Amino acid sequence: MKVKEWFKNIRFYLKNINFLAVFLPPLLGVCIMQTAYGAKAWQMSPLALAGNRVCLGVIYYRMCAVTGRWVISCIAVNLAAGLWGAANYFVLEFRGSPVMPWDLTALKTAAAVSSSYTFVPTVQMLAAAGVLVAAAVYFIRKKGTGHIGKAARIRAVIGCALCLMPVVQPRRLATFGIGTDVWDQAGAYRKGGALAVFLRNTEFLQVEKPRGLTPERVENLLASASGGQSRQKEKMPNIIAIMNESWADFEEYGNLELNRPVNGYISGLDNAVWGHVYTSVFGAGTSASEFEFLTGHSMAFLPSGSIPYQQYILDASPSLAQLLKDKGYETLAFHPGEIDSWQRNTAYPLLGFDRFKCEDDMDVEKLSLHGYVSDYSDFDQVIWEFENRDSERPLFLFNVTIQSHGSYTDESYQSTIYPTDCPGVYPKAEQYLSLVRETDEAFKKLVEYFSRQEEDTIIIMFGDHLPSIETEFLNKARGLEGEGMTMEEYMRKFRTPYVIWANFPLDIPREEPADTSLNFLALDLLKYAGINGDEYHTFLDNFRQTIPALTFVGYTDSQGNAHSHLETNEYTRLIEDYQCVQYDRLFGDDRAV
Repeated sequence: MKVKEWFKNIRFYLKNINFLAVFLPPLLGVCIMQTAYGAKAWQMSPLALAGNRVCLGVIYYRMCAVTGRWVISCIAVNLAAGLWGAANYFVLEFRGSPVMPWDLTALKTAAAVSSSYTFVPTVQMLAAAGVLVAAAVYFIRKKGTGHIGKAARIRAVIGCALCLMPVVQPRRLATFGIGTDVWDQAGAYRKGGALAVFLRNTEFLQVEKPRGLTPERVENLLASASGGQSRQKEKMPNIIAIMNESWADFEEYGNLELNRPVNGYISGLDNAVWGHVYTSVFGAGTSASEFEFLTGHSMAFLPSGSIPYQQYILDASPSLAQLLKDKGYETLAFHPGEIDSWQRNTAYPLLGFDRFKCEDDMDVEKLSLHGYVSDYSDFDQVIWEFENRDSERPLFLFNVTIQSHGSYTDESYQSTIYPTDCPGVYPKAEQYLSLVRETDEAFKKLVEYFSRQEEDTIIIMFGDHLPSIETEFLNKARGLEGEGMTMEEYMRKFRTPYVIWANFPLDIPREEPADTSLNFLALDLLKYAGINGDEYHTFLDNFRQTIPALTFVGYTDSQGNAHSHLETNEYTRLIEDYQCVQYDRLFGDDRAV
């Protein structure tokens, strides 16, 4: 009897135009959005569901007021919601986090590389599309275009105004229990809704001032770290820093049996330091990695997924390039991609680079591998720049490669590397490994060239992040089984190799170098080059004696133990000191450049 009454009530509400026109469309849009994202709308709390409905209501009611057609508005809003959910799903798959507010400043960069990825709709996306089509057919058959009168349009304006408040002031979405989780944005989008949590993330467009930050504290921290500088070389060497796209060392764990070594030449170089470095990003976010390397700043103190070049480097800012420029270096940046990718063309001059050259500016033959300029051509351009440098000044060349950029699904590229125990099972991984093998051979050519040069030159190459390839392969390479993992195992997802080589003798310790992170890696480069840094570099060098690696995802102590930033322990105060000094250097009014 109760079931029959329930169905009668449902039929009653479906016949009631007020329910259909006023309440259902935004709610349906939330369900379609979450389904396309790969989540389950019914697992959200009722409050979170209501909060996202309010956010979509702003768009829906405004369209109703403008068009006077609630059915057309419903279809348009639900379609947009579905596309938003799908966009977040694909971005999550490719880089490990959904769409962030600051990503909207990098749309051109995303468009430039999107053609190399394969977008295959999921079952949930198809289900969401089916619901959208069914709803559209039902509404059109029952209500046509859903014409509403002048009074209803006025009520739509009022509805839009009522929904607008939490959108304009996202903090009010906390009333619906909707919050952010900078350590698990994907989970927050599932739990709180892909639209509402996105809006809440806009609160992080401005970095909050750390608690306890005062000019006196920063001054004391830097003063206490002064001293300890070694004697600087009279004749400073040329410096070539290469950030190699998606360069990884999956062989280090000993879990793969490959038909050929991938990094065999580089890892066995004489007069070289071979080590590993932790990054703050996975699968994408190249500019965050170069930002950490060039500035010594950590993404740990910036919002999840933020793009420093576009958000924070808005005027002259201290960097490795500026330091070397002040010491008389010619500073050049080169990337064989589009000139405005990640807005490097505006950020690099502010970081102290004299010039920036992109793919269109290359002076050598451009050979491509799977759609991108190869490392062979990239390194040929590096050599060209060396041969055409200002001979009166040492050269600092910062090169960001692009050869091994995802995706790894180019059918015209023939893979040459594969796991011997399961060939063909991981086609993306095989294509990626084959590209890394190409890098190994190209780097050999670069080293052989500079080995013949009389001028002292030091080269560092490091990976910006791991590639976005089959998860099963990543787990196989790292030796992970099951779903649970320790913090040490989790941080391996953010671990890439680096090599430092020079054509002059390096004072290399006998023991293997300790793992570091990208924000500290330039310290080693300066040390081997025989160049003193500034007081900030001294502060960082002292800091890493206790915490040798610190990234957005976590940090390691001097005993090699990995820690989460959610912990409060004996390292917390030291990390807060770093945060204060970084904030002052990045945002302080009195910073010197």
